[in-house]
Amino acid sequence: MPYTHRKIFYSNFIRIFCLLTFVSALLAAIPGKLADAQSGFDIVLANGRVMDPESGLDAVRHVGIRNGKIAAISISPLKGRTVVEAKGKVVAAGFIDLHSHGQDDENYRFKARDGVTTALEMEVGSASVAAWYAEREGKSLINFGVTAGHVPARMAVLKDSGAWLPRDSAIAHRATAEENRQIKSLIQKGLDEGALGIGFGIAYVTGTRRDEIFDLFQLAAERNVTCFVHARSHGAVEPGSAMESFQEIIADAVGTGASLHIVHLTSTGLRQTPVCLRMIEGARKRGVDVSVEAYPYTAAMTGLETAIFDEGWQEKMGISFGDLQWVATGERLNAESFARYRKQGGLAVIHSIPEEIARLAVANPQVMIASDGVITNGKGHPRGAGSYARVLGRYVREQKVLSLMDALRKMSLLPAQRLEKSSPVMRAKGRVKVGADADLIVFDPAAVIDRATFENPAQYSTGITHVLVNGTFVVRDERVVEGVKPGRGVRRPVRK
Repeated sequence: MPYTHRKIFYSNFIRIFCLLTFVSALLAAIPGKLADAQSGFDIVLANGRVMDPESGLDAVRHVGIRNGKIAAISISPLKGRTVVEAKGKVVAAGFIDLHSHGQDDENYRFKARDGVTTALEMEVGSASVAAWYAEREGKSLINFGVTAGHVPARMAVLKDSGAWLPRDSAIAHRATAEENRQIKSLIQKGLDEGALGIGFGIAYVTGTRRDEIFDLFQLAAERNVTCFVHARSHGAVEPGSAMESFQEIIADAVGTGASLHIVHLTSTGLRQTPVCLRMIEGARKRGVDVSVEAYPYTAAMTGLETAIFDEGWQEKMGISFGDLQWVATGERLNAESFARYRKQGGLAVIHSIPEEIARLAVANPQVMIASDGVITNGKGHPRGAGSYARVLGRYVREQKVLSLMDALRKMSLLPAQRLEKSSPVMRAKGRVKVGADADLIVFDPAAVIDRATFENPAQYSTGITHVLVNGTFVVRDERVVEGVKPGRGVRRPVRK
């Protein structure tokens, strides 16, 4: 064989030998890597009906969790240190409550049993955002977050005596230019400290002028955050109807470019809810960034001492004294007890929302579910304990006013999407996909239901079997897991 041919032959032989050696080593490694992948999961949720509204996945799958994240969603079985059998049950993203006033361990336990893995105080908010987060870090069963609140900022500057909502100086006072500067400065500071947006309870601070609200919407637009707003008024009586109040804040969003989220549609809109929905849907079609929420109950709740019960409340709400229920005792009120308790101050349930209005909101695909809930020493409104199980049990299974997938979308994906533009961490929540946070629930669609009532609100929902927060069980076999605190603060980047 000529020298040149021999050289080419040996050169090719060496290349082929090296390639075969590499392929052999690769093939030898694959079984080991597959074994590592299958045995390396912290938790496996096996054989569950995995439902993910973002991708449309609705099929039996095995979900592998590692280091607090979803690491695999597999047709084939997976191995892990802990394997939970979920056959016959739904595996879905944990619910995200955009309107949760109860921000302590008592409330987080009710939330977890109701399938909520993230509870956010977005309407009232806080005037001391950094301190609010610090108080809960490392101590919370579920994830938490807060807005920079206009109401608490106004209360702080104007020295209102109310503990949570205004009861005197912050209500009707027309703030001076200097007072408004201080209020705005507190809100700016809260945004610098990572607040998730700006919270507004305009109905509680009737002295706030429209230009003051517009100015804060401008701030929200500049900082790329959403305004979470309890509108100025409610009901159908003009002037001061729900429709007029929605027009104010939608116009503010149009005029500033700010994102707008309107809270508790039905308790504000009452019988004007259908036209308020048309306004919102019309604005959305024309490019306005506006969203809305509602809770699945026929009653509201707020402080009897607040501006909500100023003269004319009966006509505005279309109710009377007997439609009010004093939370502390459960009694229905009359003229005498109303006057006495209003002077004392405290929470009252307001039976004012027609059932057909509640059903309309729950059925609408664009209306998110949010509880507006708080339970204190076992007292409160059932929405604080059962909002999400109620949607799944009453409105999906029993009344069939919406599909299960639509319900999950309204309670997990839509709230995450509402926040992810300003808070990128939310892109890892509200989904069942590889790389997402392992905030997951396992529930029985044939059994899930709320048990909380107006007479006894402190009752856990049933049928939500397991709940994980950041890959840690907080509910196991329908029991709160004691001694775990995996909840983390959800916030925007902090400005130094």
